[in-house]
Amino acid sequence: MIRAVLLDALGTLVELPAPWPPLVAGLAARGVAVTEEEARAALLAEMAYYRAHHDEATGPAGLDALRDRCTEVLRAALPEQARDVRDLRGALLAALRFRPYPEVPGVLEELGEMGVARVVVSNWDVSLRDVLDRTGLAPLVDGVVISAEVGAAKPDAAIFERALTVAGVGADEAVHVGDTPELDVAGALAAGLHAIHLDRSGASAEAMASLTGLPGFVRSSIP
Repeated sequence: MIRAVLLDALGTLVELPAPWPPLVAGLAARGVAVTEEEARAALLAEMAYYRAHHDEATGPAGLDALRDRCTEVLRAALPEQARDVRDLRGALLAALRFRPYPEVPGVLEELGEMGVARVVVSNWDVSLRDVLDRTGLAPLVDGVVISAEVGAAKPDAAIFERALTVAGVGADEAVHVGDTPELDVAGALAAGLHAIHLDRSGASAEAMASLTGLPGFVRSSIP
């Protein structure tokens, strides 16, 4: 019987619409013109740096330092005329506008009404709670487990074990849902959980294309 649902964040609960158009607009508001392709290339460099270092942001000071470093990576990757722009960090953060996928709030509400624990399990820095607040999802989950706080990232079993403790269930009573097979599915299965691959592109016939069917899957596990 499934008593807890563990959920990945980015690509599962929330999405990040292309941030390069808002970065172009933010730089233009600061008197600097760059093309969308230039902004895209610079942001991809910043994102790669972020992914390699997000677990260093274990608290507010670490997050502040990481954002400063990410800003400098972005600055170095922008065209020369944009590198002295004022408040580049502000333009970067404003361009990162996360939003929940359309079905997510309703699915989380339904799982809660069923008495199922809902725990977010994500490779992210400590700002994830702020993201969940801003997207309106924070009241709809029962716990948040972040790799930067745990000191272990998916697919490491330790992060799943922490989530099970937060949910108050055993591994065989939980299912983890995520969009990355090698991190979410393989990691959860290795930790003894059930696992569901979410592929929002619809390309995989074996994966869920959205979370809409998740409550039904959980109900089917109840004797």
